[in-house]
Amino acid sequence: MSQPTTQPEKPQAKEQVIQLYQGAKRIHPKMAKGRFANLRIFMIIATQLFFYGMPWLMWHGRQAVWFDIPGRHFYIFSLVLEPADLLYLTGLLVISAFGLFWWTTIAGRLWCGYSCPQTVYTEIMLWIDHLVEGDRNKRLKLDKEPWNARKIRIKAIKYLLIFIVCAWTGISFVGWFVPIREFVPAVFNGTASGVALGTAIFYGFVTWLFGHIMRQQVCFYMCPYARFQSAMFDHDTLIISYDAERGEPRGARKKNAVPKEGEKPLGDCINCTACVQVCPTGIDIRDGLQYQCIGCAACIDACDEIMDKMGYQRGLIRYTTEAVFKKEYTDADIKKRLLRPKVVGYGGVLLVAIVGLLVGIATRQTMQIDVIKDRGVMVRENKGMLENAYNLSISNASENTQIVTATVSGFDDIRLTGLPENGISVKGGDIVKVPVQVATQPEYADKGSHPILFTFKYREEGQPEDKAREIKEKAIFIGE
Repeated sequence: MSQPTTQPEKPQAKEQVIQLYQGAKRIHPKMAKGRFANLRIFMIIATQLFFYGMPWLMWHGRQAVWFDIPGRHFYIFSLVLEPADLLYLTGLLVISAFGLFWWTTIAGRLWCGYSCPQTVYTEIMLWIDHLVEGDRNKRLKLDKEPWNARKIRIKAIKYLLIFIVCAWTGISFVGWFVPIREFVPAVFNGTASGVALGTAIFYGFVTWLFGHIMRQQVCFYMCPYARFQSAMFDHDTLIISYDAERGEPRGARKKNAVPKEGEKPLGDCINCTACVQVCPTGIDIRDGLQYQCIGCAACIDACDEIMDKMGYQRGLIRYTTEAVFKKEYTDADIKKRLLRPKVVGYGGVLLVAIVGLLVGIATRQTMQIDVIKDRGVMVRENKGMLENAYNLSISNASENTQIVTATVSGFDDIRLTGLPENGISVKGGDIVKVPVQVATQPEYADKGSHPILFTFKYREEGQPEDKAREIKEKAIFIGE
């Protein structure tokens, strides 16, 4: 009797767990030194001098840059914008978007690595860590130590400095919307507005939370740019890359070490992990391009320093393109690939947007006048004439006082009253409401509506009348 054959058991597939979020792990990067680190320091200082210093700059007796939301005016040096000028904000957003697309297509995440507020404030917090707690090894050792008087003292000093930076950051942020020369004394004497003070506290808290506590977690899980950046990359985009062909097989060795006879020579990578130790997001660039890489180039500086010590050529980790690694061209030919269709397309849209915004601002009317029919008084008789009432809304978006005069046409006999003959004075940045009346003979305005035309002339106070500019506004006159 034959024994039944047994089928071999099929191996069960192993479950793979993909974590969308990993618990925050404190990363203590080593301070990198080199040309890219110097560039990053320069950009941090430049951006923060602008952010902290601009609210203190005065212009014609007021804050040079002031976004006065309650007053509905945005002051940018001599330019005064109103809510009606939101079109220019749209243009600015278009420029920012296509500028980011254009630059990312050329050179990857340079914005993230050098100018992004998250990168800037994380770097400032790391400077404080290094100043108070010491270099990377000392910080790692301090974290493992039990709490004692020394550790408490060091941490207290560090958090005091962080508090000062975050508090001043919050105050400076509010200073873009509230006159900072009034707000700062009000903060210290307790008379600051609750809304302004609350905004400063919130912004300072977010700076502490994102810059000191979360750090790389913001880039990993909150920033959308890290996720869609690959859509703008192509094989000619400059990215930070590890030259595996040159570096592998990696291995430790002494300087000027010569491989023994019959031994396979090692690549230039000595597996020192210096590139990992300086990375603010804790990744290993030797594993290839990763969305966590913010393009700060700290790994390039660290690797170049090691290459110099070993007597090897720099560039084991460098800015290069995928096409170079595929040997389509060499590093020397990268500049020739700048004028490719994708770059030209983004650049063309960017140029058009910039020119359009500048032309729009240069030719914009600084005087806005609206003629609004008074619905409460459709038509009335006054001294034998038919009269309609209107409200003029005159908005002066310039820095200087303007003199506004008006005339009206539409009938053979038509009169405008309510506005002084020598004009009305409208100060810079003011909005003036003026009630006026238009009257005509009854035989000219029969029953129904009739088109009329307001002609306004305005000039700066002190200028001759021949320098006046003109605005025309159509309106309707209601007959009996």
